[in-house]
Amino acid sequence: MNKLKLGLPAGSLQNTTIEIFKKAGFNLNVNERSYFPYIDDEEIEVILIRAQEIPRYVEGKVLDAGISGKDWIAETEADVHEVAELTYSRQGLKPIKLVLAVPKDAPIYSVHDLKGKKIATELVNVTKNFLRRHDVEAAVEFSWGATEVKPPILVDAIAELTETGRSLKANNLRIIETILQSTPRFIVNKASWEEEWKRNKIEQIVTLLRGALLAEKKVVLKLNVSLENLPEVLSLLPALRKPTISSLHEEKWVAVETVIDEKLVRDLVYKLKEAGAEGIIEYSLNKIIP
Repeated sequence: MNKLKLGLPAGSLQNTTIEIFKKAGFNLNVNERSYFPYIDDEEIEVILIRAQEIPRYVEGKVLDAGISGKDWIAETEADVHEVAELTYSRQGLKPIKLVLAVPKDAPIYSVHDLKGKKIATELVNVTKNFLRRHDVEAAVEFSWGATEVKPPILVDAIAELTETGRSLKANNLRIIETILQSTPRFIVNKASWEEEWKRNKIEQIVTLLRGALLAEKKVVLKLNVSLENLPEVLSLLPALRKPTISSLHEEKWVAVETVIDEKLVRDLVYKLKEAGAEGIIEYSLNKIIP
C-alpha cells in the first residue's frame, strides 16, 4: 500500500493542528508516550516532530511532507516545495511575527540603532539576513529559551516570535521592527511532489485543511421572513454568493439561509430582527470547499 509520511508540529502548534485535521475529517489519536499518533487513514503515516526540524527532514526525504512555519523554513533555508499557506497559530487563526524588541527605556528606535549591539534569538539566520539587508553589523547569538528576560543585562535586544506582544510588554520590552510575518505552510520534498499518487494525496489533504480553516471563520445563519420584508433583510446579509431562499408552507413567507463571517453575527442579529426576520438560527460549520 502507498504511504505518505507526514510530519506534524509537536509543541505549541500541536493541539491546534490536530483540531484542524479533525475538522478536515482526519481523526488523530495521540499517545503521550509516542511520537507516532494513530490516524484513521491507512495511506498516511504521521510523525510528531518539532516545527524547527520538519523543513530539513522534508528536504532530506525522511518525510514526504510536513507542516512548519514560514519562520523555520526561512531559518533552515530548506529547499522544499510550499503547497499551501495555512493561516493559524497557537491561539487562533492569525499569523505570528518575528520582531526586534529592546528594553523600554533603551535609546534604540530602529534596526540601524543596533549597530555594534548584541542580539539574542532562536532564529539566528533570519535575523542575520534581516540585519544584512539593512547594512547593520551586530552580534547575533542563539538563545536556548527565556529570551525575553535577557535584555538589558545579557544582550541589548532580542528577535522573538510573538502573537500578541503581551509577553514582551510584561518584560518591559518594546518592539522596534518586524522582521517577518509567519504562518504554517504545508511543504513537500520535490521528489515526492513529482510522484503522481503522493501529489494527489497531498492535494486532497490540503483541500480539506483549507476548507476546515475557512469554516472556522464562518457560520450559517437561517431565518424566516415575509416577502414584504425580504428586500430589507437581504440588503443586510453578506454572503459567499447569494443567500438561499426557500418557500415556506405559510403563504407569503420564505426561509433564508446564508454563510457569513462569525464576527458579524453579534451586530447583525438585532438589525435582522428589526427588519422583520423571525426564527433566527446560527450554527457552525466543519468545512467550506470554495
